[in-house]
Amino acid sequence: MRKTIAEINEKIKKGKAVVVTAEELIDMCKKQGVKKVAKEIDVVTTGTFGPMCSSGLFINFGHANPRIKMGGGKVYLNGVPAYAGLAAVDVYIGASALPDNDPRNTEYPGDFKYGGGHVIEDLVAGKEVKLEVMTYKTDCYPRKELSTWIKLSDVNEAILFNPRNCYQNYNVAVNLSKKTIYTYMGILKPELGNANYCSAGQLSPLLKDPYLKTIGFGTRIFLGGGVGYVAWWGTQFNPSVKRRKNGIPLSPGCTLALIGDLKQMKPEFLRGASLTGYGVSLIVGIGIPIPVLNEEICRWAAIPDEEIYAPVVDYSNDYPNCKDKVLGEVNYAQLKSGKIELMGKEVPTGSLSSYKKAKEIASILKEWILKGEFLLTEKIFDFPGPESGYTFKSLKIRE
Repeated sequence: MRKTIAEINEKIKKGKAVVVTAEELIDMCKKQGVKKVAKEIDVVTTGTFGPMCSSGLFINFGHANPRIKMGGGKVYLNGVPAYAGLAAVDVYIGASALPDNDPRNTEYPGDFKYGGGHVIEDLVAGKEVKLEVMTYKTDCYPRKELSTWIKLSDVNEAILFNPRNCYQNYNVAVNLSKKTIYTYMGILKPELGNANYCSAGQLSPLLKDPYLKTIGFGTRIFLGGGVGYVAWWGTQFNPSVKRRKNGIPLSPGCTLALIGDLKQMKPEFLRGASLTGYGVSLIVGIGIPIPVLNEEICRWAAIPDEEIYAPVVDYSNDYPNCKDKVLGEVNYAQLKSGKIELMGKEVPTGSLSSYKKAKEIASILKEWILKGEFLLTEKIFDFPGPESGYTFKSLKIRE
């Protein structure tokens, strides 16, 4: 059985495409078998909604009168610094950026009440944001200071560009030490007091197409409530990790760089996050359609939580010291049950990723396709695969 994206798009245009969420596909395959379902289904939709630190926003403000050169100066949005080393009125604000006066962890653990992710949420929500600029004078850009209020509708472009999103599987974080620790995986209680994870499991996009057979440069996606695209492979992209027989990686694997127009997006799918004792981030909603081109792709997309395993890692010693040690493996059905068994102890679990929101995103994307409002795109080229030897390298410190 073979289909093409062009054939599926024709069915979408005619209102004849059969589209299901990954959760619905799992139930169908259990009852009817993959072979039969693969012939019937055209598109499977996925979804995820969780903190993704490597995210940010390019903004072009337009020129003030008299003109001001932001490049080389200092730019702040609601007191949060933006990177101004681009051009006169182009800046980039990262999700993890903090105000200069934030105490960080000098008052441990820090609250990190507001940062770049919150600025992005405020902008997409239509709120006014204070723009402050301090720079130097040139003959063609005579103004040295600027203080004003802006809204998203005031700027020329607001381009969400996220260098690393949508991690393909990730660690389950625990704490073996005798004190509470504060991490990007949340607050971890001492002596295996809890276990935190961050993935939608059976709905997570890159777990539904583990070898990225249908996902690549140019793939159209749901991003932050609007339409976005896969711009490149993400930073820390590692297709060469060890995998189970079903293709699921045993440790963090592939990632995606994503791009989209913030003016199309919605605040319920882009939320600023404060991580106690760690910093700030941006919670991003992502949905990727998977065209069922053959039976193999259908089989991957139908892998349930019970067959998707994640590594358990100690964040008190092993992770911060780059020790390649895994305490055990647990599947997402166990994680979502609220407890796991680890080292002879029953450990309560918690998720930084919202499965409810992931289901909502997959359902919205499904409706867009069924209504003919969202067509699939052919990826322009394949990303490096396991055979490429492409891996994520650690920093080597030279003295």
